[in-house]
Amino acid sequence: MQAVTAHAGSDQVHLDTVPIPEPGPQDVLVRVAAAGLAPGMLALLARGAFRHLPTVLGHEAAGTVAVAGPEAQAHGWTPGQRIRVHPQLNCRTCAACTSDRDMLCAQQAMIGHAAFGPAPMPLYARYHDGGLAEYLRVPHWLLDPLPDNVSFDLGAKIHDLANALRALKTAALRPGSTVIVTAATGTMGTATVKLAPHFGIGRLILVARSRERLDAVRRLAGSLPTDTVALEELGTDWATTSGLTTRLRHLLPQGADAVIDYTPDGPATWQATAALATGATMVHMGGNPTPPPFPAITLMANCWRLIGTRACTRSDVHEILRLLETSLLHAEDLITHRSPLTEARTALHLLRTRTEPLWMAVINP
Repeated sequence: MQAVTAHAGSDQVHLDTVPIPEPGPQDVLVRVAAAGLAPGMLALLARGAFRHLPTVLGHEAAGTVAVAGPEAQAHGWTPGQRIRVHPQLNCRTCAACTSDRDMLCAQQAMIGHAAFGPAPMPLYARYHDGGLAEYLRVPHWLLDPLPDNVSFDLGAKIHDLANALRALKTAALRPGSTVIVTAATGTMGTATVKLAPHFGIGRLILVARSRERLDAVRRLAGSLPTDTVALEELGTDWATTSGLTTRLRHLLPQGADAVIDYTPDGPATWQATAALATGATMVHMGGNPTPPPFPAITLMANCWRLIGTRACTRSDVHEILRLLETSLLHAEDLITHRSPLTEARTALHLLRTRTEPLWMAVINP
């Protein structure tokens, strides 16, 4: 089969021909119909976060059951079923896994992606290959039935919608809250805008680099009052003069109730944080390595809560699936780019550079 792979000693992706994986007794072989693209995996690849190379990339996938092992069949999985694959491997028995905090498991890793803990990871060793391929082998407990009214393309991106749901839940918002969303034109930002009405948010402030891309995203908010801040319009010195904080404080003199931050690098994370109201919350899911410019006493004086969260839980996924199945959530319009497997490298480059409005991108093997 064809697959998009990563090799030891290379920070590039490759299109290779590899064997179709052999499913074991507890496994399901999935015929991949759609696989999601995420630019963050390339940054993690460059940092050495992939422990098993070569590997097939891609932690987001949806498709149909091709083959089910005996244990998988005993749990009700049969060929032809429409499914989405949950990418998060974990032990399923520790205190975190049994209390809906499975992203904290010491075994936590993602298929086709990175491992996060220092512990030995036997599941990751077996199931490190991901979904940017024609077929994918996973243990049966990572499958979720995909409702008939949800496309395979959207099914492959449910993980991102669930991540956005987790960020919004973590913010503990009151009805009518004013929320700043940074990196609002990316995959996570657009998913958050789409979910905002379900959290009773009263006003959104969307922050991103490009005015053109912000104008495209703004329509996702529908009738929800929404302002936008384009970093390219703040002046060339905004990063060193707190230009973003100044602009946000002009829009919100009393401060924001929450910041949902997906900024991957640079000063926008902390400049947005400085626009919080007293007692407000910043939730970070962007992986930004930039250190804060203010001392801890600033947090104390403002009673700010800073919360990091790296992934969703399985219950978040099931909540998104219910919203989609009951048509309370419509999210097919978030899929803006589709490409065949042979063009995955070009699609990844487009996703990283974002030279045009791009929200969610999928590969159709």
